[in-house]
Amino acid sequence: MKFGFDIDDTLINLREHAFTIYNKKLNKNVSSEVFHTLKRVEIHEPFGLSDEAGSQMWKSSLEEIYYTDCPPFPNAVETLQELERKGHEIYYITARPKEHGERTRKWMKEQGFPVRDDRFFYGMQDHEKVQIIKELKLDYYFDDKAEVLDTLTHDSLKVFVRDQSYNRHLQYPRILNWTDLHAILKKESE
Repeated sequence: MKFGFDIDDTLINLREHAFTIYNKKLNKNVSSEVFHTLKRVEIHEPFGLSDEAGSQMWKSSLEEIYYTDCPPFPNAVETLQELERKGHEIYYITARPKEHGERTRKWMKEQGFPVRDDRFFYGMQDHEKVQIIKELKLDYYFDDKAEVLDTLTHDSLKVFVRDQSYNRHLQYPRILNWTDLHAILKKESE
């Protein structure tokens, strides 16, 4: 089977990692409980930043956010390794900017994710992600963003949302922990 995965906030805990970085850079101590109640993808509001200042903060911090010690979600690496061992095809489709694509692929490999160069897509807008996902004829796709998932509803593709505080309104099957995928696949095969 063909499995497609978004990276940021689906396989790796990028926004919470960035939230920690913002606390350090801004010399603040905004609690992680605040992070876990955010209703938007953007994380700047609890720090008192406007949308414009938040956007600038994000862009100026990308290097540190992307390539320091951002953790994968629990069991994400092991789950994808097991999928690969069972012979499934794994594709990564990320909207990370083109200038970060090659380093991101290398970083993902260093974290232990099973990455094949010809199955790693980056540097696109959400609507372009949707097009690639459709062209790949995936069986399963996992993402955190409504803007992507809401445009992927067709019969052959099964979509799942990686649980985040800003996507709880979505009515898709939900991944809370990557170990849940084993039970989902078992149920699907019955």
